[in-house]
Amino acid sequence: MISDERAQVMRSLEQAVGMLAQSMDVRLIPEVGMNIAYALPDPRSRDDVAAVQGRIVKLGDQVHPVGTVAFGASDHVARIVMTAMKFDPAIRSAANIRFSEALLPEFDTMMFEVCSFDRASEPPGVQTMDWGVASCCRDGMPDVIYDRGAVGKEPMIRILGEDPGIVAHNILKLSTRITYAQL
Repeated sequence: MISDERAQVMRSLEQAVGMLAQSMDVRLIPEVGMNIAYALPDPRSRDDVAAVQGRIVKLGDQVHPVGTVAFGASDHVARIVMTAMKFDPAIRSAANIRFSEALLPEFDTMMFEVCSFDRASEPPGVQTMDWGVASCCRDGMPDVIYDRGAVGKEPMIRILGEDPGIVAHNILKLSTRITYAQL
């Protein structure tokens, strides 16, 4: 049963990565690269969350997954998913994309629930994603969580969903809405 679940997670994530590689606007990829993750129903550690090894990057004007999909491939996005799942176990997938002020009104138009956190308010001794995601999920599960960055930290948008197909679909919807001037 566990191996069947792991195989299904891998297949779903691979399909979503393929959709993104084929149709996503490359301008949505952050400088640090992006990733998309999908967790098993009851993850105990990042080893129960699949993601793209080496992230997804810009290669010229193409969206390029650096490696294959594997469990344990991302600490950062895995923590986003696992923290969100503490508040809503159905939210098993997330991706990070480039932040732009111009994108925020698009989320309103798309009727997404949006939340943000300020890295300057982060208490000492906690991990940013654990704290930031938790602070946004306490009063309900947003579709989008963003921050405006900090010294040495790139601003970022995180898209959350029940599975990677939903997350990829929402990123692709956003891709069709942005214009050259927005980014």
